[in-house]
Amino acid sequence: MGFFDLFAEEEENKKQREVRKEGQDTEFANEAHLDLREEELDIHKHRVETGDVELHKQIVEEEKEVNVPVSHDQVIIEQRAVDHEPTEEPISAEETMHIPVTAERVDVEKHTVVTGEVTAHKRSVEETEQVHDVLHKEVAEVEKHGDAEVINED
Repeated sequence: MGFFDLFAEEEENKKQREVRKEGQDTEFANEAHLDLREEELDIHKHRVETGDVELHKQIVEEEKEVNVPVSHDQVIIEQRAVDHEPTEEPISAEETMHIPVTAERVDVEKHTVVTGEVTAHKRSVEETEQVHDVLHKEVAEVEKHGDAEVINED
């Protein structure tokens, strides 16, 4: 069998398949052809919004009590008895002594400092979701009638 004979045989088989596709019965020649089909899953993914997260800050008040040590002056007056000692100084009109007295006062001011930060980010987590569906497929069934001998070559 030459090259052109193979080509001619293939053309003949193609014509027979086309005739069968049109739904017409054909006479069995030397070979029969039956296309087997099956379904496959076409799986597509898409993103949907499932919620959101809001991040904000809130101002809260807190009373703070701080003990601050402060100092102040005290004037201590001491009197003591002296045994009548003679003096050369005469009694004068008035004599005044000035003693300054000081105390610490607390002034309170406030200032703002950064004590921390909050960050937010997203990450993608992969998990497996099972998809269930029923697929159909065509399988060839061979029925024997009488003494027909069938050899399956897979």
